[in-house]
Amino acid sequence: MIKPMNILILSCGSRNKIVQYFKKELGGSGQVMATDSSELAPAIYEADKYFIVPKINEKDYLDIILEICKENNIKGVLSLIDPELSLLSKNRDAFLAIGTTPIVSDHELVEMCFDKYNFYEFLIKNNIKTIRSYIDKEVFYQDVELGDMEYPVFVKPVRGSASVNISKVNTKEEIELLFEQFDNLMIQEFMDGIEIGADTYIDMITKETVSIFAKEKIKMRAGETDKSVSIKDEVLFDLIKKFVEVTGFIGIIDIDIFKKDDEYYISEVNPRFGGGYPHGYECGVNVPNMIINNLDNKVNEDVIGNYENNIYMMKFNEVKIFKK
Repeated sequence: MIKPMNILILSCGSRNKIVQYFKKELGGSGQVMATDSSELAPAIYEADKYFIVPKINEKDYLDIILEICKENNIKGVLSLIDPELSLLSKNRDAFLAIGTTPIVSDHELVEMCFDKYNFYEFLIKNNIKTIRSYIDKEVFYQDVELGDMEYPVFVKPVRGSASVNISKVNTKEEIELLFEQFDNLMIQEFMDGIEIGADTYIDMITKETVSIFAKEKIKMRAGETDKSVSIKDEVLFDLIKKFVEVTGFIGIIDIDIFKKDDEYYISEVNPRFGGGYPHGYECGVNVPNMIINNLDNKVNEDVIGNYENNIYMMKFNEVKIFKK
């Protein structure tokens, strides 16, 4: 008897499109299940089955998720929020032992993504162009005096997501004030250029990059892409393939890139579905199907750049009504 291809999406929140896409691609060959800590997370109601679970920092959380996977024959599990990616990657063996594959990169890589300065140092070491960053403000002040850096700059947490607590500053006094108020901050060069997001899929069997969807970000909201337009550039694709070879990411990752003076600079990586992924799917870049193929032991074909240029995405609000 062939087991159904059941997928579990953790912490789905309001990301209803991801749930919808997996359901469509499974086409009845399995179920899409979802979890959240709140019954007011609208995306859970898109799933075939959902579970209200504790918050991820509660001690019994992992055991509950493992039990859900075991009882429901979950073939693949993924999360849509950053803090949970570390939990999944760190406990990969526990999931594999019950027949569930965590769709996430190795723990070391996941942790590097969440330490922005560590990630910056990795890029510099591997000769990949990136945005100049500092954790020592005195070194930054010296570079300003030498004319190697100038204001404005961004001050942001070394570890953080969703563009929380990021400040654009214009003076030394502002930097001093922020460093007095908060710990673990970094200073980052202000890039006055085009911001790009690249939804990238690395086949989990071959470890080869098989899909890249690049989009210019037109409008952002709470760290997510609200409006964007698809772009295609072989130079950018080659840069991303080189980056993946050096790092060793697998599965779905969302890469933030800046383009300035016809040069590309890698900024950050979210090792999960990015908030702007629906743009790619609607343009035919079918990552859920690629994940399903890999879970079914099938290798994906290289479809890099197989989408149309200049296609615009515009997000808009939907409403879910719920009565207890």
